[in-house]
Amino acid sequence: MSAEYGDGTRVVHSVRAAAGEPFLGGPVFASAYHLGGGNAYGRSDNATWQALEGALGALDGGEAVLFPSGMAAISALSRVVLAPGDVVVVPSDGYYLTRTLVAGLPVRVVEAPTVGPYPSFEGVRLVLLETPSNPGMDVCDIAALSAAAHAAGALVAVDNTTATPLGQRPLALGADVVVSSDTKAVAGHSDVLLGHVSTVDAELAARVRAERTTSGAIPGPFEVWLAHRGLGTLDLRLARQAENAAALYAALRGRPEVTGLRWPGAPDDPAFAVASRQMRRFGGVLTFRLRDAAAVADFLSRSALVAASTSFGGLHTTLDRRAQWGDPVPEGLVRLSAGCEDTADLVADVLAAL
Repeated sequence: MSAEYGDGTRVVHSVRAAAGEPFLGGPVFASAYHLGGGNAYGRSDNATWQALEGALGALDGGEAVLFPSGMAAISALSRVVLAPGDVVVVPSDGYYLTRTLVAGLPVRVVEAPTVGPYPSFEGVRLVLLETPSNPGMDVCDIAALSAAAHAAGALVAVDNTTATPLGQRPLALGADVVVSSDTKAVAGHSDVLLGHVSTVDAELAARVRAERTTSGAIPGPFEVWLAHRGLGTLDLRLARQAENAAALYAALRGRPEVTGLRWPGAPDDPAFAVASRQMRRFGGVLTFRLRDAAAVADFLSRSALVAASTSFGGLHTTLDRRAQWGDPVPEGLVRLSAGCEDTADLVADVLAAL
């Protein structure tokens, strides 16, 4: 699908390869082996994977390699590009399990907040960015950091889970690699675990693909088919989610029960200046703090529309108190993922629950 088309056209037609073919992503190839061709054994490749990889690669502007989760994607990339003794820079305020993962590798880990300051990249092998950060919703300048890292000889990978390929294109901004948990908005229906790596470097993509084959970290064909089906409505879902996030931000701003409200799409948010330059849309995820864990539990018990869930990006509005999972954030900090409910209903429900 030509990059000249708009987002809605591209994602809708990502599930139809050519005229005369089915609208959905074709049959699900669940066989352990296939006779002939490049898909001889199911651990090496699968035609169902290829269909979604082609669609995601086109949206990212690179070559995509699927994995059974976002963490599997980051883990495979780490094993491919990092050697013992290498230095890796990771966000101190991003997804906490990413820090847990790299801390267990035989590398030297340097942490930096998403908004900086960043250390010198001299001697660094990999700079891993996450923007907007999860759960803080801070944003960093991908182009500027990529240029600085490349000048020092470092690779740059961007976790693009929160933004999605329709919200932000890190490869076009200078990053070497995109990683994503497609469990979230890409699949969009809270029924799939999936992730991917995308890169413009064909040799690196081949190494990541070989790592997947060797490690056996392969996605299930049924999950891949579901994600491909969900991808077709990504533009519509993101539009409603962003509309709801904007309305919730306006409703929550100034409420005495709410502190630390963050959404990069708000002109008064600290991230807005950078976000408005590099993001094509702002998404549906907000972060704020209630008084404590009990206040969060009380809010959830009173809400008819907001569900407790540690994932985000689906059709339903969800809220997650991040500290319960060991994330080093305040006890009352929550990440709210606006869903696709009617805006007026959602705002009324959230205010009533408060």
